[in-house]
This record gives sequence, C-alpha cells and structure tokens, in this order.
Amino acid sequence: MPVDIVKKNNVTVRNESAAQTIVFAHGFGTDQTAWEKVAAAFSNDFKIVLYDNVGAGQSDPGSFSPNRYDTLHSYAEDLLAILRSLNLTDVIMVGHSVSGMISLLASVKEPERFKKLILVGASPRYLDSDGYKGGFTQEMLNGLYSAMANNYYAWVSGFAPMVMENVDRPELAESFAQSLVAIRPDIAQSVVRVIFQSDHRAELPNVTIDTLLLQTQHDSAVPAEVALYLNKQITNSQLKTVAAEGHFPHISAPDEIIREIKNFIG
Repeated sequence: MPVDIVKKNNVTVRNESAAQTIVFAHGFGTDQTAWEKVAAAFSNDFKIVLYDNVGAGQSDPGSFSPNRYDTLHSYAEDLLAILRSLNLTDVIMVGHSVSGMISLLASVKEPERFKKLILVGASPRYLDSDGYKGGFTQEMLNGLYSAMANNYYAWVSGFAPMVMENVDRPELAESFAQSLVAIRPDIAQSVVRVIFQSDHRAELPNVTIDTLLLQTQHDSAVPAEVALYLNKQITNSQLKTVAAEGHFPHISAPDEIIREIKNFIG
C-alpha cells in the first residue's frame, strides 16, 4: 500500500484475510472513529477499511488545500485512490452524510469497485430550489457561514446539539462538539461551504449500484423529502427509516444501522 495514501487519509485495515470488504466513510465534523460500534459488528466476517477525509481526524493536515478540495469530486478521487491502492473491487460501501455523496460519485466513475452502496443521511443538495426541498435557504446558509467565521467555538456549541438531537443524551452532542473543535476552523469553514453549496442531483440517475438509503425519523440537516427524492432518482435503491433521531444514527443508534446493513447485504 503506498505510504502517501495511508498517511494522507489515515487508512486503517482490519481482518485483511477476509474475502469481502466493507468500507466505512465518515461525515463532516467526525472521523473514522464515529463508525467504531458499527464496524465492530462486522469485523469478524469482513475486511474492514476505515479512513479520514482530508481535513478531518488524523489525516495529513498538509494535504488539505481549499483550492484542491473545492468540490466533492476531489474527495471521491481520494476514495478511489484508496480502493486502487488496496486493489479492492466489489466493496460494500457505507457512507455517512457528505461521504454518502462522495461514495455515490466514486461509484459512478468506477462502478466495478462497488458491490453495494449504503448511504446514511445523505443529500445531493442542501439548498431549496423550485420543486425541490433541500432544507436550507441561501440566507440560512449565509448566516451559518457568518456564525462560523465570527466565533467558531460558539457556533459549535449551538450546532452540535441541533444536528445530534437526542436531548436526553447530552453526552452525544458534547462528544460531537469536541470532534468539531478538533478541526482547524479555517478548514471547517471551507469544507462546510463546499458541502452546503454542492448540487449533485444530475449524477443520481447514473448510479448503477444497488443502494440502501437510511434516514432517521427526524434529521434537522437532511429532511425526509431529500431521502424520498434520492429514492426516486436512484434506480436500484430502497429507503429505510430507522428508529432513531438526529443526523448521526450510527452513533446514537448503532444497533439500528447494524441491523439494516445486515439485512441489505444478506
């Protein structure tokens, strides 16, 4: 495995001798450790690949450039580079939030690398437009960017509980807040803008991989209408609503996610 990919994306591989591979990819504000409980449920029977997107976790901080990572396609190319370096095809790909779209884009470019796609709380576009509800207006997003720029740490303290929900378990939001605080504020602001201003609706009909869409009963970042839209646009897709709330069901309700993945992959 080339050292640059390992260092750049902090790639970790478990149970290397297993025949079938599951790759787990994290969303904004977290890193590969967010998948710990879910990944553990599959580590006896599958090769497990985890990594950090550039700008997050223990990825190489010198590899991030706002010019290089100005679209999700750059992250998709990183994912494909990891799969190539490990000589992997027919992987089961599990992506949360933005990594759901990253995984989808990678599968369109090199479909032979993927056997199944599992997208948790994914969205092709966060902005509302005519006939489409993404959940945010441009005014709302401009306010979010401004809040991040004015006082990043104050923004974190409000954003973390809003998207984590599960108010009866405040430790979940506190843990997410710590993860957000660990990100360099300039990187966080750059990444958030790329995510929230992206529009990948046009690529959805090009997906040829069997896809499972997992959505919680309430997600303040990705409304139910978005999941229904994805389900309609991705030909070989099925949508499951899990018994959980918030944007991070793999953290707040890992057993629900484990069950749905197992049902889907057989």
